Amino acid sequence: MSTGRFRRIGVRAADPDVGTASGALTDQELKVALSDAAYLEGDFVLRSGRRSRYYLDKYRFETRPDILAALGERIAEVLDPEAVRLAGPELGAVALAAAASLASGLPFVIVRKAAKDYGTSNRLEGAYEAGEIVCLVEDVVTSGGALLEAVEALREARLVVRSAVCVVDREEGGAEALAERDVRLRPIFRASDLLEAAKTPAKPHG
Repeated sequence: MSTGRFRRIGVRAADPDVGTASGALTDQELKVALSDAAYLEGDFVLRSGRRSRYYLDKYRFETRPDILAALGERIAEVLDPEAVRLAGPELGAVALAAAASLASGLPFVIVRKAAKDYGTSNRLEGAYEAGEIVCLVEDVVTSGGALLEAVEALREARLVVRSAVCVVDREEGGAEALAERDVRLRPIFRASDLLEAAKTPAKPHG
């Protein structure tokens, strides 16, 4: 949530030649694309209640098919090899879980913030079996509060949760909080990576 005006930093025009020969984004290109799409500066209040001078707007990168596909591939590469299912907390992580599901071939469940009060009244949406090893997928982790709530919901359903993958770790205690609940956080990027990319001017290709 923003409490004032904000500005996007270091926005670069898309280059049709960016990427590998197959069209996939390299790690460096993905980092820059994330920073260009989602890094905002201003006065923000985070979900944890903390104030921040910058904000990573997950919806700005999760709605970009090129970035979403690349993130799905990166998430699939670092999944717990014993995981048989993914889990994405609503709302932001659902698109990421779907992308990672397509890239990995693993099915996924959606973790609601609360059980719905109509229809099936489910807290978890999608098929699963008790005892399955599930890997959580998340967009941005700050204190880890949202992921911890999802861990509890999954464990209450008798699913095994021991790892989570996030796109960005803001490095503000989330990994440590999850570790206390026996969940290892595997970030694709850390906030310091994107802050560095935001400060780096675009370089001409050729």
